[in-house]
Amino acid sequence: METVGFTYGQRHLVEMECRAPVRAGLAAIRPAWIEKLGRDHLIDFGVLGSVSVSALTADLPFGTRDDGLPATFVPGRNLLFLTFAAVVAHQRQLKYLVTGVCETDYSGYPDCRDDTMKALQVAINLGMEGRLVIETPLMWIDKAATWELAQQLGGRALVDLIIETTHSCYQGDRSHRHEWGFGCGMCDACRLRSDGWRRYVAQTVR
Repeated sequence: METVGFTYGQRHLVEMECRAPVRAGLAAIRPAWIEKLGRDHLIDFGVLGSVSVSALTADLPFGTRDDGLPATFVPGRNLLFLTFAAVVAHQRQLKYLVTGVCETDYSGYPDCRDDTMKALQVAINLGMEGRLVIETPLMWIDKAATWELAQQLGGRALVDLIIETTHSCYQGDRSHRHEWGFGCGMCDACRLRSDGWRRYVAQTVR
Protein backbone atom coordinates (compact mmCIF):
# COMPACT_ATOMS: atom_id res chain seq x y z
CA MET A 1 0.00 0.00 0.00
CA GLU A 2 1.40 3.38 -1.04
CA THR A 3 0.10 6.79 -0.01
CA VAL A 4 -0.27 9.95 -2.08
CA GLY A 5 -0.57 13.48 -0.70
CA PHE A 6 -1.24 16.76 -2.49
CA THR A 7 -0.49 20.41 -1.85
CA TYR A 8 -2.83 22.63 -3.85
CA GLY A 9 -2.46 26.13 -2.46
CA GLN A 10 -4.73 25.42 0.50
CA ARG A 11 -5.09 28.05 3.20
CA HIS A 12 -3.34 25.88 5.75
CA LEU A 13 -0.95 22.95 5.56
CA VAL A 14 -1.95 21.27 8.81
CA GLU A 15 -3.19 18.14 7.10
CA MET A 16 0.14 17.85 5.29
CA GLU A 17 2.00 18.13 8.59
CA CYS A 18 -0.16 15.32 10.00
CA ARG A 19 0.67 12.85 7.23
CA ALA A 20 4.01 11.54 8.53
CA PRO A 21 2.80 11.13 12.15
CA VAL A 22 -0.30 9.29 10.93
CA ARG A 23 1.79 6.91 8.82
CA ALA A 24 4.15 6.32 11.75
CA GLY A 25 1.20 5.78 14.08
CA LEU A 26 -0.35 3.21 11.75
CA ALA A 27 2.92 1.29 11.58
CA ALA A 28 3.15 1.28 15.38
CA ILE A 29 -0.33 -0.16 15.94
CA ARG A 30 0.24 -3.52 14.27
CA PRO A 31 3.52 -5.04 13.04
CA ALA A 32 1.78 -6.48 9.97
CA TRP A 33 0.84 -2.98 8.86
CA ILE A 34 4.51 -1.98 8.66
CA GLU A 35 5.05 -4.43 5.80
CA LYS A 36 1.98 -3.18 3.95
CA LEU A 37 2.76 0.53 4.30
CA GLY A 38 4.96 1.27 1.31
CA ARG A 39 6.26 4.36 -0.41
CA ASP A 40 4.80 7.81 0.16
CA HIS A 41 4.32 10.28 -2.69
CA LEU A 42 3.83 14.06 -2.45
CA ILE A 43 2.52 15.92 -5.49
CA ASP A 44 2.57 19.71 -5.83
CA PHE A 45 -0.65 21.09 -7.29
CA GLY A 46 0.00 24.71 -6.34
CA VAL A 47 -1.45 25.91 -9.63
CA LEU A 48 -4.86 24.53 -8.62
CA GLY A 49 -5.18 27.11 -5.87
CA SER A 50 -4.63 29.92 -8.36
CA VAL A 51 -7.30 28.84 -10.83
CA SER A 52 -9.79 27.02 -8.56
CA VAL A 53 -10.72 29.65 -6.01
CA SER A 54 -12.68 28.62 -2.91
CA ALA A 55 -12.77 29.26 0.83
CA LEU A 56 -10.10 26.57 1.17
CA THR A 57 -7.66 28.25 -1.22
CA ALA A 58 -8.35 31.94 -0.57
CA ASP A 59 -9.30 34.21 2.30
CA LEU A 60 -13.03 33.94 1.61
CA PRO A 61 -15.92 33.44 4.04
CA PHE A 62 -17.29 29.98 4.70
CA GLY A 63 -20.92 29.23 4.02
CA THR A 64 -22.88 28.48 0.85
CA ARG A 65 -22.26 29.83 -2.65
CA ASP A 66 -24.99 31.30 -4.84
CA ASP A 67 -25.23 28.00 -6.73
CA GLY A 68 -25.90 26.10 -3.50
CA LEU A 69 -22.49 24.44 -3.24
CA PRO A 70 -20.35 24.92 -0.13
CA ALA A 71 -17.87 27.80 -0.30
CA THR A 72 -15.20 25.23 0.59
CA PHE A 73 -15.73 23.30 -2.65
CA VAL A 74 -12.53 23.33 -4.73
CA PRO A 75 -13.60 22.69 -8.35
CA GLY A 76 -11.67 19.84 -9.94
CA ARG A 77 -9.74 18.89 -6.80
CA ASN A 78 -10.75 15.24 -6.39
CA LEU A 79 -10.78 14.72 -10.16
CA LEU A 80 -7.16 15.83 -10.39
CA PHE A 81 -6.10 14.05 -7.22
CA LEU A 82 -7.43 10.68 -8.34
CA THR A 83 -6.19 11.09 -11.90
CA PHE A 84 -2.65 11.76 -10.72
CA ALA A 85 -2.89 8.99 -8.14
CA ALA A 86 -3.88 6.75 -11.04
CA VAL A 87 -0.72 7.82 -12.88
CA VAL A 88 1.32 6.74 -9.83
CA ALA A 89 -0.57 3.46 -9.67
CA HIS A 90 -0.15 2.84 -13.40
CA GLN A 91 3.61 3.42 -13.24
CA ARG A 92 3.97 1.08 -10.28
CA GLN A 93 1.55 -1.54 -11.63
CA LEU A 94 -0.89 -1.14 -8.75
CA LYS A 95 -4.52 -2.08 -9.33
CA TYR A 96 -6.51 -0.19 -6.71
CA LEU A 97 -7.00 3.42 -5.65
CA VAL A 98 -8.60 3.89 -2.23
CA THR A 99 -10.21 7.21 -1.34
CA GLY A 100 -12.27 8.32 1.64
CA VAL A 101 -15.03 10.13 -0.28
CA CYS A 102 -18.55 9.72 1.09
CA GLU A 103 -22.03 10.92 0.20
CA THR A 104 -23.93 9.51 3.18
CA ASP A 105 -23.23 12.53 5.38
CA TYR A 106 -20.94 15.02 3.67
CA SER A 107 -20.56 18.71 2.87
CA GLY A 108 -22.23 18.49 -0.53
CA TYR A 109 -19.19 18.22 -2.80
CA PRO A 110 -20.22 16.81 -6.21
CA ASP A 111 -16.79 15.22 -6.68
CA CYS A 112 -17.42 12.97 -3.66
CA ARG A 113 -20.44 11.26 -5.19
CA ASP A 114 -20.54 7.60 -6.19
CA ASP A 115 -21.55 8.52 -9.75
CA THR A 116 -18.49 10.76 -10.03
CA MET A 117 -16.17 8.01 -8.85
CA LYS A 118 -17.65 5.48 -11.27
CA ALA A 119 -17.43 7.89 -14.19
CA LEU A 120 -13.85 8.82 -13.30
CA GLN A 121 -12.87 5.15 -13.07
CA VAL A 122 -14.22 4.58 -16.58
CA ALA A 123 -12.40 7.64 -17.96
CA ILE A 124 -9.08 6.71 -16.30
CA ASN A 125 -9.22 3.15 -17.60
CA LEU A 126 -10.11 4.29 -21.11
CA GLY A 127 -7.34 6.87 -21.10
CA MET A 128 -4.67 4.56 -19.67
CA GLU A 129 -5.83 1.29 -21.22
CA GLY A 130 -6.07 -0.22 -17.77
CA ARG A 131 -8.33 -2.00 -15.31
CA LEU A 132 -7.81 0.19 -12.25
CA VAL A 133 -10.47 0.05 -9.53
CA ILE A 134 -11.38 3.08 -7.42
CA GLU A 135 -12.39 1.77 -4.01
CA THR A 136 -14.61 3.96 -1.81
CA PRO A 137 -15.06 2.05 1.47
CA LEU A 138 -16.72 5.01 3.24
CA MET A 139 -19.15 5.93 0.47
CA TRP A 140 -22.31 4.47 2.03
CA ILE A 141 -21.55 4.70 5.75
CA ASP A 142 -22.00 7.72 7.99
CA LYS A 143 -19.39 9.24 10.29
CA ALA A 144 -20.55 7.20 13.28
CA ALA A 145 -20.04 4.02 11.27
CA THR A 146 -16.63 5.34 10.17
CA TRP A 147 -15.54 5.62 13.81
CA GLU A 148 -16.89 2.09 14.38
CA LEU A 149 -14.92 0.83 11.37
CA ALA A 150 -11.74 2.30 12.86
CA GLN A 151 -12.49 0.48 16.12
CA GLN A 152 -12.97 -2.80 14.25
CA LEU A 153 -9.77 -2.43 12.21
CA GLY A 154 -7.34 -1.21 14.85
CA GLY A 155 -9.08 -1.11 18.20
CA ARG A 156 -8.81 1.81 20.58
CA ALA A 157 -5.25 2.47 19.38
CA LEU A 158 -6.49 3.42 15.90
CA VAL A 159 -9.37 5.47 17.29
CA ASP A 160 -6.90 7.38 19.48
CA LEU A 161 -4.56 7.91 16.53
CA ILE A 162 -7.40 9.45 14.55
CA ILE A 163 -8.38 11.69 17.48
CA GLU A 164 -4.88 12.91 18.30
CA THR A 165 -3.15 12.96 14.92
CA THR A 166 -5.54 13.34 11.99
CA HIS A 167 -7.08 16.64 10.93
CA SER A 168 -10.21 17.68 9.06
CA CYS A 169 -11.03 21.21 10.31
CA TYR A 170 -11.38 23.68 7.44
CA GLN A 171 -9.87 26.42 9.60
CA GLY A 172 -6.71 24.41 10.24
CA ASP A 173 -7.25 24.82 13.99
CA ARG A 174 -4.97 22.65 16.14
CA SER A 175 -5.34 24.78 19.27
CA HIS A 176 -8.71 23.45 20.39
CA ARG A 177 -8.84 19.81 21.45
CA HIS A 178 -12.24 18.12 21.62
CA GLU A 179 -13.14 14.55 22.54
CA TRP A 180 -13.23 13.78 18.80
CA GLY A 181 -9.98 15.55 17.93
CA PHE A 182 -8.66 19.00 17.09
CA GLY A 183 -10.56 21.73 15.30
CA CYS A 184 -12.51 24.96 15.51
CA GLY A 185 -15.68 23.02 16.33
CA MET A 186 -17.81 25.23 14.07
CA CYS A 187 -17.00 24.51 10.42
CA ASP A 188 -18.82 21.82 8.42
CA ALA A 189 -15.93 19.36 8.77
CA CYS A 190 -15.86 19.74 12.55
CA ARG A 191 -19.63 19.54 12.79
CA LEU A 192 -19.77 16.29 10.81
CA ARG A 193 -16.89 14.79 12.78
CA SER A 194 -18.40 15.84 16.11
CA ASP A 195 -21.88 14.56 15.25
CA GLY A 196 -20.46 11.25 14.07
CA TRP A 197 -18.40 10.87 17.26
CA ARG A 198 -21.42 11.62 19.44
CA ARG A 199 -23.52 8.96 17.70
CA TYR A 200 -20.64 6.46 17.77
CA VAL A 201 -20.18 6.94 21.52
CA ALA A 202 -23.93 6.65 22.12
CA GLN A 203 -24.01 3.35 20.18
CA THR A 204 -20.94 2.05 22.04
CA VAL A 205 -22.30 2.59 25.53
CA ARG A 206 -25.66 0.97 24.85
